[in-house]
Amino acid sequence: MSKIEIVPPSPVQTAAEGLIELRDHAALLTSLAALPAPQRLKQLRQDLPGRIAMTTAFGMEGQVMLHWIAEQDLDIDVVTLDTGRLFPETYELWAETEQRYGRRIRAIYPERTQLESLIAQQGINGFYDSSAAREACCNVRKVDPLKRALDGAQAWITGLRADQSEFRAQSSVVTFDAGRKLLKVSPLFDWTRQAVADFAAANRVPLNKLHAQGFVSIGCAPCTRAVAPGEPERAGRWWWEGDQKKECGLHLPRT
Repeated sequence: MSKIEIVPPSPVQTAAEGLIELRDHAALLTSLAALPAPQRLKQLRQDLPGRIAMTTAFGMEGQVMLHWIAEQDLDIDVVTLDTGRLFPETYELWAETEQRYGRRIRAIYPERTQLESLIAQQGINGFYDSSAAREACCNVRKVDPLKRALDGAQAWITGLRADQSEFRAQSSVVTFDAGRKLLKVSPLFDWTRQAVADFAAANRVPLNKLHAQGFVSIGCAPCTRAVAPGEPERAGRWWWEGDQKKECGLHLPRT
């Protein structure tokens, strides 16, 4: 399996009272980085007494991590942010995944009055008009709902990988999200996309049918396209914005 070298992050702000102290952050990083990815989830659950939440958009990484959570019967809350604009194939996979693993995936939705106000202001597809409009849509449909998804959580599990983009390569297996005051854990950070795909195929992990059609990173239907061979993995997201960071805001620093 191809591996990516993990570089410990620089010191970050002190954790809030009741969370793991900063001095334990480096120790947890070292501990988890040394383990195989499936064991990282188990060890994290053993090390932290509080609520752990994993957010999934039903991408390949989220599906593999959910497979490990179910296989090891880990007490980890699996949550998805249903923006209301997902592909039909994503909803089909959602249902298939719940049936396969026998557990409900909790849905968090945009706040109704915020969504109504957004659409009244910019129209149903106004996010195409400017980067600011698109970011406003992402904030209402994803970033604000994430706050509720992570409410009371001590750690947030994500599907970030270093080889997804230069921006994401700046993260690590474990970081401290100062804005949200919790640990952010990316068990697949040092895996390649091919390694994730190989594991999913070998273990019959349910995957989105769109992957076979060239869709690599799958988000909202109006904001996702298939990528051509050789294009960066995130090139199919918000392609009309050019070469800006391909991020909705979930993984950008919060203040």
